[in-house]
Amino acid sequence: MNVPLNTLPFLEIECRQLTKTGQSACGDDFQWAKLENENRHIAVLSDGLGSGIKANLLANMTTTMALRFMRSNMDILQSAETIMDSLPVCEVRKISYATFSIVDIHDGGRTRIIEMGNPSYLHLRGTEEVPAEKHTQLVSQRWPDREMDVWETTLRLGDRLVVCSDGVTQSGLGQRRYKFGWRRQGCLQFVREKLAKFPEMSARELSDTVAMEALCISPDRQCHDDISCLVIYYRKPRTLRLLTGPPFHKEDDARFAALAASGADQVIVCGGTTANILNRELNTTVEINMRGIRGCDALPPPGTMKGVGLATEGILTLTRVTSDLDSGDWEKSPRAAREIIEKLLSSDCIEFIVGTKVNEAHQDPDLPVDLEIRRNIVKRLCGILENKYRKNGSITYI
Repeated sequence: MNVPLNTLPFLEIECRQLTKTGQSACGDDFQWAKLENENRHIAVLSDGLGSGIKANLLANMTTTMALRFMRSNMDILQSAETIMDSLPVCEVRKISYATFSIVDIHDGGRTRIIEMGNPSYLHLRGTEEVPAEKHTQLVSQRWPDREMDVWETTLRLGDRLVVCSDGVTQSGLGQRRYKFGWRRQGCLQFVREKLAKFPEMSARELSDTVAMEALCISPDRQCHDDISCLVIYYRKPRTLRLLTGPPFHKEDDARFAALAASGADQVIVCGGTTANILNRELNTTVEINMRGIRGCDALPPPGTMKGVGLATEGILTLTRVTSDLDSGDWEKSPRAAREIIEKLLSSDCIEFIVGTKVNEAHQDPDLPVDLEIRRNIVKRLCGILENKYRKNGSITYI
């Protein structure tokens, strides 16, 4: 059995959004697509005119159309004109408008950024800003007031792109310290300071940090506009390996245990039988911190397996992790599930090693209906991580 690690560069793409205070829907929209056959990633961030439901509609229409046109390699100017022609007209202002930023990343880091109306992107290599290799400006004859900037650059390992809506750059507008808002320069300086202090900061952490700082410097710490921060981090992948269930053949136990001992940045062991195999083969034990047992709720408390990583109960915990990741709400998850979720989201390539020996206890018809067998849970979890959280997932059965 051979489980190869993904050694190709990984693109971590995360967007943190905060809705304008008093509105039920965010007036910004973000969409992403991965084109496997072309080894290509496309991310689109749009800011609709105004705020609330109408702005959300404008932004969503813009990201949807932009993503479709970019997939089909349609002419940029023609795409923008089609988008502008299609947007509904605001009854109050009598105009239809939505800004957008499109990031199109090809194999080898070749990148094109197309901007209309949004603040200009940031490209950072470490803490230093990287200038674009090429810049072109396009103007539509039908929409002469809509200028587009097309930038071309190349990402290297460790580079980051930061794309924001004007809710970030205009935060704090009118205050004594930020008379003209935070502006692009203020955001750039903030990001540089954070990366100098935390050079390995993930895209998820950085996008959240920028969005929350924009909120903090706003008057009364309220969102006076929708806030969106998209961060793309091009780097060596962080690999997590999750082992669950005993191998079908007992003679595979040693090889199964060896997968937990090396070859991944983080390891999670789910299931008592699985942990027992590793205890026996690696001569280690599971240690449980009983101080945190109050936050465990309906799930058994997590433990630490020395020399391996996190150890938890199996089916019940994985079912809860899958459900909470699918809903996007894990703030109140039991501690075992929450710790697994945090590790999954901080990793890029998730390798599931699934033992195929049937645990008779899970076939009991008296158990809850949603208690699926191990393989189905893992398949569903892997799909959610790939489709909702932009992770690379793989499943190996043993």
